[in-house]
Amino acid sequence: MTNIAAPNAALHLPEPAGSRRADGTAPYRFLTGFFQRQTWREFLYHFAALLLAPFGFTYAVATVSLGASLAVTVVGLVVAAALIAAARYWGTVQRSLAASLLQQHVAEPAPFRPKRGFFGFIRSGLADSAGWRAIAHQVVSFVVSVTAFCVSITFFATGLGALTHWIWSRYLPLQQAADGSWHRGAQLGWEYYIDTPPRQLLLAAIGAVFLWLLWPALNHGFARLQAVLAAGLLGPTAASLRLRDVEHSRNRTVEDADARLRRIERDLHDGTQAQLVAIAMKLGDARDRLNGQDTAPEVAHLLESAHGTAKDALVDLRDLARGIHPPVLNDGLAPALETLAAQSPVRTTLVLNLGARPAPAVEATAYFCAMELVTNAVKHARAEQIRISVRTAGNRLLLQVDDDGRGGAALTPPTSSGHRSGLAGLAERVAAVDGTLHIESPGGPTSVMIDLPLDPERP
Repeated sequence: MTNIAAPNAALHLPEPAGSRRADGTAPYRFLTGFFQRQTWREFLYHFAALLLAPFGFTYAVATVSLGASLAVTVVGLVVAAALIAAARYWGTVQRSLAASLLQQHVAEPAPFRPKRGFFGFIRSGLADSAGWRAIAHQVVSFVVSVTAFCVSITFFATGLGALTHWIWSRYLPLQQAADGSWHRGAQLGWEYYIDTPPRQLLLAAIGAVFLWLLWPALNHGFARLQAVLAAGLLGPTAASLRLRDVEHSRNRTVEDADARLRRIERDLHDGTQAQLVAIAMKLGDARDRLNGQDTAPEVAHLLESAHGTAKDALVDLRDLARGIHPPVLNDGLAPALETLAAQSPVRTTLVLNLGARPAPAVEATAYFCAMELVTNAVKHARAEQIRISVRTAGNRLLLQVDDDGRGGAALTPPTSSGHRSGLAGLAERVAAVDGTLHIESPGGPTSVMIDLPLDPERP
């Protein structure tokens, strides 16, 4: 996260090299902690955390108690799953508070992605580790927040009161000691009164130590404890971070492969294809000149064969280039699907509700899947009507292809010879960009739902 300097940063002398932490804030110093802005931010954090703690604790207790008491009913399971998943929002609030006041920037956990279906949502909600960790944070943070604020405000008030006792003690009422003497000042124990200059000076010195040294240190220590709790319970786990790194690496590989294929397509189009066109034209010209001449029938036959071979190579090359990156995708997924629907040999209805444009690799995946599914519906299912629906939901792209064919579509494992079905290839293509493919084809009609991320790089 980018750190923005304070508006009056130019008024301060530059810090020595190595004197700032990675987040841009100055490290805590024991002797000057009272004068650091971060100390007062941490004190404000304790106050804000104290205000939020009762609500978060109540939510956590309600979630556990309701879930436990109603677990024997389906309604109870739904309520528990929803409350556990919704606990993530408490984590979002706490992460924002830690980032703004503690300069502790905690990454968001992996997004909640419920499985399809009613019971899929229940299982996903009850097993949501990020939601459970957010609930645990509310319970632990409640104890820490109350303790931190009480200790911090006690040391602050004690130090400030002791340091300024010589000012406000004159307004205290007179008190009579057991020996009959009168005193005006704070009473410590039974008969010890702070009402003489030496005692006033000693108390002020103790107050200065409390306010200048002890309070900032305790305040900072509790703030670091809160930061550790936020990082440990509200952020991604080590396993999810490793998985995210693997996904990012895979996505970069897919994007790089897509870019390389596009370069190959351009090179084939601009280089090899142009040369083959020139060869075909020259062979055609030579064939025309030799027509009608009996002196070289063998040469004419060879030229005719070479001309046909060059034309066949051009057709194959164009098909190869089109398979690498269809030119119709240059204008986006929507025009490409409109063209696909218009060229379909059967009646094909297209429903589009697209928001942001997907990543290039996702666009290509969605287009190839739609094209393969339309081909299968016409060729194998003998469908007479096809419906293609594409829409965005959040950061996901949902593609659904329905047909009225005879059904029977299913994902089958590769044969012993390594042959794969077309649907298996689609499933692998979809999985390469972190998507899912779901087929419903009991015996006709067939419905295929493909769920893709708009951008595989974004969580």
